[in-house]
Amino acid sequence: MQFLIMAFDGKDAEALDRRMAARPGHLEYAKAAKEEGKVIIGGAILDDDGKMIGSMLVVDYPSKEAAEKEYVANDPYFLGKVWQDIEIRPYRVADIFNK
Repeated sequence: MQFLIMAFDGKDAEALDRRMAARPGHLEYAKAAKEEGKVIIGGAILDDDGKMIGSMLVVDYPSKEAAEKEYVANDPYFLGKVWQDIEIRPYRVADIFNK
């Protein structure tokens, strides 16, 4: 089953520094999950000035709990306290985008 993960960074003065420090590990983690077929697509959420303020991912896991425990809980952005507000919702990529 597919899930949409919307994860917003903290808003404190050190938030961007935490993101940049954890970013290489996060990208490697996401790349490995993509190769395993667990991540379908993802990217940064930007503010109006183009500054990264969060992340969006579409993942494929058997349940919301699995997406949270198997993906989110091990992501360097979560472990590095980059993500402060996380929402996971059932999602389905439209068939026209799966071709």
